[in-house]
Amino acid sequence: MNKEVTIYDIAKRLNISIATVSRALQDHPVVSKKTKKKITELAAEMGYRSNHFARNLRNAKTNTIGVIVPRLNSYFMSTVIAGIESVANKEGYNLIISQSSESTEKEIASAKTMFNSRVDGLLVSLAYDTNNLSHFDPFLHKNIPLIFFDRVAEVENCSTILIDNQKAAFEATSHLISQGCKRIAHITVASEMNVYADRLAGYQRALTAHQLKFDKKLVLTGNLSPEAGAAAAETILQMKSRPDGVFVANDHAAVGCMLALKKAGVAIPGDIAFAGFNNDPVSTVVEPNLTTINYPGYQMGEVAASNLINHLTGSAVIRSAHTTFLRAELIIRESSEKLGNRK
Repeated sequence: MNKEVTIYDIAKRLNISIATVSRALQDHPVVSKKTKKKITELAAEMGYRSNHFARNLRNAKTNTIGVIVPRLNSYFMSTVIAGIESVANKEGYNLIISQSSESTEKEIASAKTMFNSRVDGLLVSLAYDTNNLSHFDPFLHKNIPLIFFDRVAEVENCSTILIDNQKAAFEATSHLISQGCKRIAHITVASEMNVYADRLAGYQRALTAHQLKFDKKLVLTGNLSPEAGAAAAETILQMKSRPDGVFVANDHAAVGCMLALKKAGVAIPGDIAFAGFNNDPVSTVVEPNLTTINYPGYQMGEVAASNLINHLTGSAVIRSAHTTFLRAELIIRESSEKLGNRK
C-alpha cells in the first residue's frame, strides 16, 4: 500500500512505452490529447507523484528560491515576503522561507539548510547581531546568486536593496524639530546593522543641521519590542529634563512607549511628540495616530525577487556592490502635531 507509484507502473497498466508516459506527464505536444488524458487520469487514480527532486538534480536546477528573514511575525517582513511570492509564483519558482529569530546561530543553520536544499538563489535580511558572513561563502563559491535586502552587508558579487534610512530618519527628526521640539530622544537597538546605524546617523545629522546638541543619554536602546518601548518610557519619566520629542526606530516600540507615557499622564503630542518608522498598521490604531515613515515592503520584495530571477534566467546580471534604493515617505499624523500644521 505504501509503495511509490512510478511511470513504469502506469506504462505497464496501459501497455504503452515509458517514454510516452513521461512525455504525457510533462504535457509534451508529441503525445496525442486522447493518450495524454488516459495517462493523466490513470496517474491520478493510482496516486502517482512526480519526483521533482530527481528531475531537478538531472537539470541542476530546482526552481526554488531561499528566503531568510529575521522574524516572520513582523508586518514589514510579511509584506516583503508577499512581494517576493507574487513575483516568484508568476515566474514558476517556489520559495523556502526561514527565520533567524534575530540569531546569527540560527541564520547560519538556515543558510546551511538552503544550500543543502540546492536553492537556485538566496534572498537575505540579516539578524541584529550578524557581523560575520562566512556562512554565505558556499553560495558564492558555487556562483549561486545572493541578494541582501533591508538589513544588508557589502559582499563581493552581491547586490543590496533598501531605502535611504539615514535620509528618512533625518526627515522624521527634522519634522519633530519643525514642530518646536528641541530635546529629542531616539529609541533604537544596540546593533551596528545598517538599518539602525543609518537611522541613528540621520537623527544626529538632523540635530546638527538645526543647531541642536546631541546628547547620548537621549539614545535609549532595547530590542524595539512594545515592552522595550514601555521600558524606555520609564527611563524618560525619570529624567530631570524630559525630552519634548521622541523618534523611534520602529512603530511597535513607539506605540509601547506612547501607551506607557499616556498611562503616566503625559500628553501626546502636547508634552512629547512622537515619530516612528515602518508604517505598521498599529500606527493607525494607537491614539493619537502615529507619525511614521512609510517603508515599501511589498515593493522591496518584488524588486528583490525580480532582480534574482532576471539573473537566473540570464536577462540581467547581479552587479557587485550595486545598491537599489526604494523611496520612503514621511507620513505626518496627530502624534507629532504640536503646532497643528500638517503638510
